[in-house]
Amino acid sequence: MTADSSPDGRLARTLAALRGLAVGDALGSQFFVPENYPLLTRRALPPGPWQWTDDTEMACSVVAVLAAHRRIDQDELARSFAQHHDFDRGYGPAVNRLLRLIREGGDWRELASALFNGQGSWGNGAAMRIAPLGAWYADDPEQATHQAEISAYPTHQHREAMVGAMAVAAAAALAAAPGGPPGAGALLDGVIALVPHSAVEAGLRRARDMLDYDDASTVAAVLGCGRRTSAHDTVPFALWSAARSLGDYQRAFWTTAQAGGDVDTNCAIVGGVVAAGKAGAPPAEWAERTEALPDWMSVESGA
Repeated sequence: MTADSSPDGRLARTLAALRGLAVGDALGSQFFVPENYPLLTRRALPPGPWQWTDDTEMACSVVAVLAAHRRIDQDELARSFAQHHDFDRGYGPAVNRLLRLIREGGDWRELASALFNGQGSWGNGAAMRIAPLGAWYADDPEQATHQAEISAYPTHQHREAMVGAMAVAAAAALAAAPGGPPGAGALLDGVIALVPHSAVEAGLRRARDMLDYDDASTVAAVLGCGRRTSAHDTVPFALWSAARSLGDYQRAFWTTAQAGGDVDTNCAIVGGVVAAGKAGAPPAEWAERTEALPDWMSVESGA
């Protein structure tokens, strides 16, 4: 049995993952506000509306390019990132400058490769935006990893950043399997089999070994939870959390958020992966409190 590979089926899965990503991002970002800290401990919702950040803005470009081209076109993706870049959405300084220069006519290939003394960025930005692409390729997880790697290049050319994006895309593709997502161990095993050796992959192996741990704070202390905003400090914990809560968006969100760290990005990754599965949609009340997707992106057509 294969996932629905029709245009409508692909788009429906992709938009479901995007909505899950946006809710996780927007709600997660509320817990950077000091007055909301006590709410997190009680698992209580802050008042809406909840505004999403750069995680969702960039994910919308990924979805728009997929809908228009049926694959990742790097030039179009870089153009969309730059054209729709909103400085106030919480981008890091390096990406703010990168997207401004692309918008002014710079070549993304040269600009992205020159970041951080020619090493490229190993941040978690390529991973935070990519879960909807995994849902698009639910019928071909290997292709999901390939397209995720391609999608990272316009902004993140360090190997770890690319592997982080590949891992999240693979997880979302497996979560969107037609018969329902696999078990937690099987999902992480599948992701590990699809990514190359790297610090991210080593972290995923540790995450697989910690699936029987119930204390997310302990797991986050071992794996990292995005405090350094690097891919290998973010993706293993996020996929640990997603794997343990497939089909239960609320549990996935609260488990992830209460560990702290880069909360909006962690919750965007987890929300996108969990929502890629048929039973993983966020609660309707949460979706209603979340800021609508941007006007430039038609949710119905995906354009």
